[in-house]
Amino acid sequence: MENTELAGNDRNSFIYVVAALAALNGLLFGFDTGVISGAMLYIRNTFELATVFGYSMNTSLVEGVIVSGAMIGAIIGAALGGRLADRLGRRRLILVGAVVFFVGSLIMAIAPTVEILIVGRIVDGIGVGFASVVGPLYISEISPPKIRGSLVSLNQLTITSGILIAYLVNFAFAGGGEWRWMLGLGMVPAAVLFVGMLFMPESPRWLYEHGRESDAREVLARTRVETQVEGELREIKETIRTESGTLRDLFEPWVRPMLIVGVGLAAFQQVTGINTVMYYAPTILESTGFADTASILATVGIGVVNVVMTVVAVLLIDRTGRRPLLLSGLAGMTVMLAVLGVAFYLPGLSGAIGWIATGSLMLYVAFFAIGLGPVFWLLISEIYPMEVRGTAMGVVTVVNWAGNLLVSLTFLRLIDIVGQAGTFWLYGALSVLALLFCYLLVPETKGRTLEAIEADLRETAFGRDAGEQPRVTEIDD
Repeated sequence: MENTELAGNDRNSFIYVVAALAALNGLLFGFDTGVISGAMLYIRNTFELATVFGYSMNTSLVEGVIVSGAMIGAIIGAALGGRLADRLGRRRLILVGAVVFFVGSLIMAIAPTVEILIVGRIVDGIGVGFASVVGPLYISEISPPKIRGSLVSLNQLTITSGILIAYLVNFAFAGGGEWRWMLGLGMVPAAVLFVGMLFMPESPRWLYEHGRESDAREVLARTRVETQVEGELREIKETIRTESGTLRDLFEPWVRPMLIVGVGLAAFQQVTGINTVMYYAPTILESTGFADTASILATVGIGVVNVVMTVVAVLLIDRTGRRPLLLSGLAGMTVMLAVLGVAFYLPGLSGAIGWIATGSLMLYVAFFAIGLGPVFWLLISEIYPMEVRGTAMGVVTVVNWAGNLLVSLTFLRLIDIVGQAGTFWLYGALSVLALLFCYLLVPETKGRTLEAIEADLRETAFGRDAGEQPRVTEIDD
């Protein structure tokens, strides 16, 4: 009995180490998102931003291009990530992604011109795109079913932790304006991820798919109770036998409603403005009268709020359900964006604008972190049928990065055109649309098996009366 317990503890320790290492993909994602926010304050003092690639451009547009270069790369990486994960293997793609991220960070750190800096951002972004697809996929396939949800949630937690670490790095190097160190330190987690993954196993599902049944059994034996191994191998075999989904299958009548939900959530998660805060928080706060270092320090506070509220969301999401967190989070975001717009609109608030802006941004991020942030990624892993889940998540992830690109590229130009107040009110109006969209179309998936959700989709499309309420199948306690 004691030996069995020890073996179980060793098995649990091993799977936690594997999941934690794989979750470093999320940390790379978050670090890249956060670090450019502080670096941009000093990049503009190093390079002449009026001319890029031989073309004269508005300075705000060039800054947007520098920031959004990573999004261009991420779209490429996300679009290719699914196929490469199937062809190379989950573990190998993580290794490739770590190398790509390392190279991108190095290019940015030594960039002699703004053009090379943009190239480095794009290369960096390709690594982030790979990470956003393969990290959660690898964790979900190697984790035991009982703890899969909490382990996959590590990825979202490490994204927010990566953002916070980036803000701390920015603050550490803000005194000397050393933006090259800020961007170059991304090489450290990339190196840790690469070295760590050299010693980790491949996904048992991928191994089985590629005819390596004995290797798959060996990996499962290290991460499962002995009595579960053969049963899970049979489930993998059955799943592989039934999986034949293509891009065309996403437009089948019974799948289309959830495709709309996923694409809508992916777009709204970005166009409601969250990454204006992640990429431009110091720039926003600097415009309120904070000095460079003070604005970066205030941004660290925003990062702390982001991490803490993500932990709260992880603790609540299976108790309160997805919809309550999503709707309350969007409502709070809308109010905070309205307040932020007022702070910039009324001249009489000028003395307190910095503190109002900081408080509003913190609360805005808090509401995002308990709602649209984590709930989006969880829902898109739940609402698609097995045979098209990979394809659907690939499409939705590309839409998410495209929305990210749109916001990061247009934010500074919007401020030039409609002002800071108008820009935040625009994001607030889009948050109202997102709230209506979620209220009307997003289902509750709390306590339901994936099979039950899929059965409901089929039943709704092929035989339920329009007025009948959807059947809710709960997981037995």
